[in-house]
Amino acid sequence: MLNISNNQLNKKVSLERYSAYKKVHTSKYNQYFNRFLGVFAIILIIILFLPWTQNVSGNGFVTTLSPSQRPQTIQSPIPGRIEQWYVKEGDYVKKGDTILHISEIKNEYQDPLLVERTNEQRQAKSRSVTSYQGKIKALKNQASALISERKLKLSQAENKLKQSLFKVKSDSIDLKAAKTNLNIAERQYSRTVTLQKEGLKAMTDVEEKRLKLQETQAKLISQENKLLASQNNVINARLEMNRITAEYSNKIAKARSDRFTAESSQYEAEAQVSKLDNQSSNYKIRNAMYYITAPQNGHINKAIKGGLGETFKEGEQLVGIMPANYDLAVETYVAPIDLPLIHLGEHVRVQFDGWPAIFFSGWPNASFGTYGGKVVAIERFISDNGKFRILIAPDANENNWPENIRVGSGAYTIALLEDVPIWYEMWRQLNGFPPNYYKPKNENTTKKISPKK
Repeated sequence: MLNISNNQLNKKVSLERYSAYKKVHTSKYNQYFNRFLGVFAIILIIILFLPWTQNVSGNGFVTTLSPSQRPQTIQSPIPGRIEQWYVKEGDYVKKGDTILHISEIKNEYQDPLLVERTNEQRQAKSRSVTSYQGKIKALKNQASALISERKLKLSQAENKLKQSLFKVKSDSIDLKAAKTNLNIAERQYSRTVTLQKEGLKAMTDVEEKRLKLQETQAKLISQENKLLASQNNVINARLEMNRITAEYSNKIAKARSDRFTAESSQYEAEAQVSKLDNQSSNYKIRNAMYYITAPQNGHINKAIKGGLGETFKEGEQLVGIMPANYDLAVETYVAPIDLPLIHLGEHVRVQFDGWPAIFFSGWPNASFGTYGGKVVAIERFISDNGKFRILIAPDANENNWPENIRVGSGAYTIALLEDVPIWYEMWRQLNGFPPNYYKPKNENTTKKISPKK
């Protein structure tokens, strides 16, 4: 009581006459209660020093260890229309089994003889390539013939030039002889005229010498004309050689130009043949895409596109399939503050939804219904939910996971850390501190890490 009133009941009322007071203040019960409090305090102190396993918990779901084993949807790489279903939901299919048949909806691919017509175009272009090859061969032969003909023509022109040069040389010698004869005739004529004046020669002798002098002069002029004609023939022969060289060079260049044009056309035709081959192969592959097949052994989960005659675009999901053979794993998430405590090979306890379990987070060995796992992958980038994704595989040293677990089921995971006293764990929880940071015993290896018990 606070003793704020002047009427004090403890002085007016006596409690000894009440039985409840006698029972409470009897020494026998008081001793029992004190002993109970003492024993409870001792037990509490002992409990505070018991070991407690720190852990990092997370919520996740069951998945598969390999991405190729996870549930997938089958898409069509081309747009089309559903014509026939060969399976129903829940059926087991093997790799390569036909799931459904589709038909074409694009106008440019609806020709039933598209591949055959493309092959015909390809054959026509191939014959065009053969024709160009023959034309190129003929033009090569034509160029070779022109080169040979030019060689012969030049040889003829060279011979004619040599003949003209020899004629010039011969006419030059004859011209010198004519000049010599003219000098002799002039001297003879002068002597005859002198002797005639002296009376030693007759006038007829002078006239004979004058006639001979004129004949010699005429021969000299004629020989000069011949020499000029021979020199002109030399010039003409050289011009003829130049003309032959230019003429046949043009003809050979034209033949080569035609050959290059034919080669260019041949290359274009070959490119078109290759393009048609590509189109034909694409059409054949596209025809094979009209039958949607199973990529691996599995069970048909759900037909996303149902019915007959329904159209769809390329890349749209048509049906879902679950692989038959898969290795289970658990995908869980941890907060960024706990990420440094998780290492590859870390031992984790897993509790699956729908499986009864009794779990003590601080004493994993005393738990029932949980299964062992190991961390096999840690995400390097944060997920959309603000946490880091951890992938957990079954621990080979623990009991096998239940066979009836399905991919997508929920799971609760507890990563086991260091063993600390209970009082320390209570103090850490009250202060909001993270678990103790530690490194595995074998930090350099991630294949095998000693289990935390």
